Amino acid sequence: MPKPAKRPKPTPTYQPSMRDRLRPVELLGFSGVLALFTGLVILMSTRQLALSGIGFGIAFIVSLVVVALLTLGFKPDSAELSDLDEQNRAPGEGRPGGDRPDGGSSGSKPSSDSRPST
Repeated sequence: MPKPAKRPKPTPTYQPSMRDRLRPVELLGFSGVLALFTGLVILMSTRQLALSGIGFGIAFIVSLVVVALLTLGFKPDSAELSDLDEQNRAPGEGRPGGDRPDGGSSGSKPSSDSRPST
């Protein structure tokens, strides 16, 4: 019986910030609060627990889908774009425009996309 091949150990190339990790929890919490409000309004107006639960479930799913679609609709700003570019590059590659975050190079050769200084 052949030995199983060893897997290479993953290298930690990108560690998301705490804000990035908690973003889905925020969206679920917001949808939960909206659904809870809807469920309580139905419960107080009809006094039927089953109808309130159905309203809660429908409101949760609808608000979750709407929040997700609105989140997908936002344009990323320059910081998010640079973060996405950094994640897409292979490990060990430098920045595409040079060493500086503004896209300029640290050497004497000017980059093609450099802007005149003001």
